[in-house]
Amino acid sequence: MTDSSQTTQRSQAKENRRKALLTAAAALFAADGFNRVSLEDLGAAAGVSGPAVYRHFSGKQAVLGALLLSVSQDLLDGGRSVVDSCDGAAAALAGLVEFHVDFALSNPDVIRVQDQDFSNLEDDDEAEVRTLQRRYVELWVEVLAGLHPDTDPAELRMRAHATFGLINSTPHSVRNHGRRMALKRARPLLESMALAALTAPAAPVLRG
Repeated sequence: MTDSSQTTQRSQAKENRRKALLTAAAALFAADGFNRVSLEDLGAAAGVSGPAVYRHFSGKQAVLGALLLSVSQDLLDGGRSVVDSCDGAAAALAGLVEFHVDFALSNPDVIRVQDQDFSNLEDDDEAEVRTLQRRYVELWVEVLAGLHPDTDPAELRMRAHATFGLINSTPHSVRNHGRRMALKRARPLLESMALAALTAPAAPVLRG
């Protein structure tokens, strides 16, 4: 085996261990909360010692930051890929809804961590996560503007945020009814409800 192949294998093993730590962190933070989880807990869940976590992250806050930054970047990259592959606003919106529903049903732990532990991020990580999330929202707003050309962007952002709330909150309740429901019923129901909300005409402004 050559030195370069050995280096490649070591690098891959290190990356695999890092991913395992992030997966373990998502599950533990979601179940117990960031403040109740120790580095020893994270290491044990990923099959390494607590001190070995420092080979990958500077501390527990760095683990949280890496987790939320990676998922925010994945959402943005995935959303952009969907839009780039679609022809027209209607197809792009349907693709974004399908993409986000799939993400939510596949990553309920990450969503819970985002909801309950966002305030525990370091300031720099918090700012970067917020920037990535704003860009993701604006991606949806640009698509929605193609379907609602005369609508104020603020209303389009409200539609996007409301839809995220609908989709992101559902995996927790779905778990209470078993995984089978998530696969067979939740996905098409969520997609149809989200599209209905996003494409509904604006309510008329009532004047006194």
